[in-house]
Amino acid sequence: MLWAVGIILMAGIITLVVVNSGGDGQTSSSQYSASALSAVEKKFDFNTISMGNGKVSHQFEVKNDGAEKVVIEKVYTSCMCTAAYIISSDGSKYGEFSMPGHSGPSGTNIEVGPGESATVEAIFDPAAHGPSGVGLAQRSIYIETNSASSPKLEFSFQALVTR
Repeated sequence: MLWAVGIILMAGIITLVVVNSGGDGQTSSSQYSASALSAVEKKFDFNTISMGNGKVSHQFEVKNDGAEKVVIEKVYTSCMCTAAYIISSDGSKYGEFSMPGHSGPSGTNIEVGPGESATVEAIFDPAAHGPSGVGLAQRSIYIETNSASSPKLEFSFQALVTR
């Protein structure tokens, strides 16, 4: 009889965890937001750059025009030659975010309040792939948020890499 009570208790706990996590077994770090982040510029062209001149960077601005905070939950890049940082409106810098499976975390919990902006800094190392890395390089930075209407943003850049 005691084992039956244990099984019922365990089933109740499992049900509670699954219901509170949205049914996928993962707990969410934040509730969905009715607001979304927007960006005027989502693409950038470095034009022709030389491996020998070192890393280049560009900043993309995102803004929360909504009435609720938006939480940036994950940041990652399309290639190990690209790093990303998030700079909040108070000047705090988060990252280095990179390609999944490489150095650095991808999960984060950066809040962008109503009317606030944040900066996505892209840093590209044209020498990361060595001599075989010459030619057109196209890379992306992905940001996942808790926005119900626009949960994922992509920022991309390209460069013609020379030796």
